[in-house]
This record gives sequence, C-alpha cells and structure tokens, in this order.
Amino acid sequence: MGTFLEATTAFPTVVFSAALLVVVLGWLLAALGTVDPEEAAAPFGSVFNGLAGLPAAVGVSLLTAVAWLLSLAGGLLLDGSGLGPGQQAAAGAALLVAAPAAGWPLARAAARVAALVLPTGTGPSRHDFVGLTCTVRTRQVDGRFGQAEVTAEDGSSALVQVRQSGTARLTRGSTGLLYAYDAAGEFFWVAPFDPALDPRRTFD
Repeated sequence: MGTFLEATTAFPTVVFSAALLVVVLGWLLAALGTVDPEEAAAPFGSVFNGLAGLPAAVGVSLLTAVAWLLSLAGGLLLDGSGLGPGQQAAAGAALLVAAPAAGWPLARAAARVAALVLPTGTGPSRHDFVGLTCTVRTRQVDGRFGQAEVTAEDGSSALVQVRQSGTARLTRGSTGLLYAYDAAGEFFWVAPFDPALDPRRTFD
C-alpha cells in the first residue's frame, strides 16, 4: 500500500492523480445534484466528440483515468530503471506529455467498446417529454442550471437538464411542467406546476 501511495504522489503521476481526484469529486457532486458535469466539461466538448459520441464529461473522465493508469505504470518502470536524478526528471517530463497522448487512442477504443456493449434502444424522444410533469432533483432551478426527473408514458424515467425563465422558486422535490425543449442547449424549459392539476393523477 505504501509503494502504491508513493507511486501515485510521485512526479509525473501526481499531476494525473490530482486531475483524477477532481473528476471523482465532480461526479460525486453531480450525484448529489449540486453541479452539472456537462456544464463543467463544456469547454472540452468539441475535443471529445470523437469518443464514440460520449458526453464531454464522460470523455474527460475516461481520458483522465487512462492517462493516470499509463502514467502510474510508466512511473513504476522509471523507478526501477536505475536512471540518475536528472535523467529520471527528464523522463518524467516526457511521460507527462506521453501519457495523455497515448491514452487518447486507448480511451477512444474503450468508448467504442462501451458503445457496442451498452443497450442502444430508441426509448422515448426528448420531445416526448414536453407537456409532462417532472420532479426537481437539484437544490434549485434557475436560468443556468437545474436537473429534474421525468417519467415517460411508457413508465421509463430519465434525469434531464431544466431551466426556468421566471422568478418562481423551484427547489428539490418541487413539481414542474416541461413546456418546451431547447435543442441547442439540450435542456427543457420548466415552470412550477400544482400536482393536483396533473392529468395523470389518479383518485381513490
């Protein structure tokens, strides 16, 4: 265990270890509904379009993990190479560049395998959600961020990005109405909705 910790905190692996830690924390915060991983990865979106159509956040995470593994393996090899301090520092700097460069084709290959393994059923179109009610899953919804869970007519549910243009307060657990879809931003416009008015509501 001590050897592993030393390897992950040695140069250049420590750089990728820090990046991987940020990725893990980002996904944990996304699971809690406090950040939107796609918004955080938006600046990298065009770079990761080649990863089998994966969302940018997944592409960033996948490449970071692969680069970390390559750097870790390369660092362990350098430790046992017997190089002098100066040579090892130069080799570490080269590894810092080589790990993500070598990781790119490996990440693409892993993404393609995932695309083949994961189910690709058509499922409901996003436009099918327009007119349905949803439950807010983030702390709040405003004009820049928000997520909500919506259930389609076939019973399947999905977590979607939502925004609101008004000033009404939409918080976690609130019921909203998805009244429009923004294809460019890939989010729904949502408005507060009284659950008692839901046409799908059943009465005893």
